Amino acid sequence: MMRIIFLLSLLFALSNASVQDFCVANLKRAETPAGYPCIRQIHVKASDFVFSGLGTPGNTTNIISAAVTPGFVGQFPGLNGLGLSTARLDLAPKGVIPMHTHPGASEVLFVLEGSITAGFVSSANAVFVQTLKPGQVMVFPQGLLHFQINQGKSSAAAFVTFSSASPGLQILDFALFANNLPTDLVVGTTFLDATTVKKLKGVLGGTG
Repeated sequence: MMRIIFLLSLLFALSNASVQDFCVANLKRAETPAGYPCIRQIHVKASDFVFSGLGTPGNTTNIISAAVTPGFVGQFPGLNGLGLSTARLDLAPKGVIPMHTHPGASEVLFVLEGSITAGFVSSANAVFVQTLKPGQVMVFPQGLLHFQINQGKSSAAAFVTFSSASPGLQILDFALFANNLPTDLVVGTTFLDATTVKKLKGVLGGTG
């Protein structure tokens, strides 16, 4: 019995010894599935845990009148190994983050200014939509299709946080119309007519 207790105590001590408070990314090394290697503790600075890149509005002069400024490990090394990432959304009037999904993370959106109409669709096709004002927060469960749109007359901005360092992203419109998926297959799987499909492919740069 004493031998078993000793072995369990040893295993517990070893497991605790392997836990680190943090692992600031060494961006000069290759990323692995577990993240970047850590820089040496003696080289860690307070500034490694601070990121100022979300303080500047993004450029919304584009087809969606919106911008996403990332705060992932590549920009914010202190996030490495913490299972988190962040970003800033800027939406001009009528700007939209089109229907999309993050396969690897849930998302929390915090509105900074303006108003943003946001929503998601459950796997049972239930729709949840809310117009958010500054200070309000909305959560989007992992993997579900969701969107954000500025229906107001002034610019809007928000911060988002993801529950993963690599949330992934697939935009539905781009998946259908911004690649070489043949038009007849898009028609057959979406119930859209060929003229509409070709028009959308032309707008988004798709072929086929």
